[in-house]
Amino acid sequence: MKRTAFILTALTLLLSLSACKPKQSHYRQVYESAKQREIAENNVTTPSESEVIVSKPAEPVYSVRKERLDPVEGEDGLRLKQYSVVIGSFQNSTNAYSLKERMEADGYKPVLARNEQGMLRVIVASFDTRDEAATSRESIKNRYAPNFQDAWLLERDR
Repeated sequence: MKRTAFILTALTLLLSLSACKPKQSHYRQVYESAKQREIAENNVTTPSESEVIVSKPAEPVYSVRKERLDPVEGEDGLRLKQYSVVIGSFQNSTNAYSLKERMEADGYKPVLARNEQGMLRVIVASFDTRDEAATSRESIKNRYAPNFQDAWLLERDR
């Protein structure tokens, strides 16, 4: 009886393992289709120099958020112009003041401002034109990479 149970178990195991074995033909089909795609991609003709169309690169698009701001008590509100570069936004004033101190240590003159929802914005630079603000934002992002990659522009709603 034990011998019969052992033989049945061995046959069941053998059948289950052979049923799950991948078929060689499936691999061949995938290989052949990949090979055909590669050949098709290589056969795509590239335009000659006379056919290449040179276009002027598009002007970068800068998203700007518009908010009404009031400088935090003790801050110089006269330094806030129409467009500002915001590197941090906090509900907790301790975090905002900590970032402000860090930027002051690096030579910036940041300003803390509060929006209508009570969020503290850490503004490192403020300009009259959008392009100047965008240029400043990019230089800050490059200088502090990978930090401040989410720096953004704020348009002051008076």
